[in-house]
Amino acid sequence: MTSTDLTVVVIDPADLKASDVKSMPVRDGDDAWKIAELRGIVTTLNEDVERLVAEFEGAEHELADLLHTSEGAGDDQADAGSTALEREQEMSIVKNTREMLEQSIDALRRVKAGTYGACQVCGQGIGKARLQAFPRATHCVTCKQREERR
Repeated sequence: MTSTDLTVVVIDPADLKASDVKSMPVRDGDDAWKIAELRGIVTTLNEDVERLVAEFEGAEHELADLLHTSEGAGDDQADAGSTALEREQEMSIVKNTREMLEQSIDALRRVKAGTYGACQVCGQGIGKARLQAFPRATHCVTCKQREERR
């Protein structure tokens, strides 16, 4: 898969209106969302997408180079092992970067759809502090803890 397989979503924070935050769920005890808070999260997500696209494309390029240069028939076992390790590490970087990019794009899609802030398991508010610290969050703390115990 390449970066061209991803449909990047970018939202102009200035396009967000007060009506966009009125329907956003909040966790019990949290104040309602303010437009400035949502704009801050969208700005962070947009910056993450931009950075991650660049990282993903660079990592893909690096991996492609490793795959092409690792075809040397004259390599000894140590060189072959080192090259294989490097290739595995680069594949892991590509995979992790792609996952974070997909999560950031999905978060922006949820903002656009008006479902941002709702836990994808129980439907309750995720919590403003959690989303401000980790804008890609899709689960409230309770559901995330339950998932991690499995």
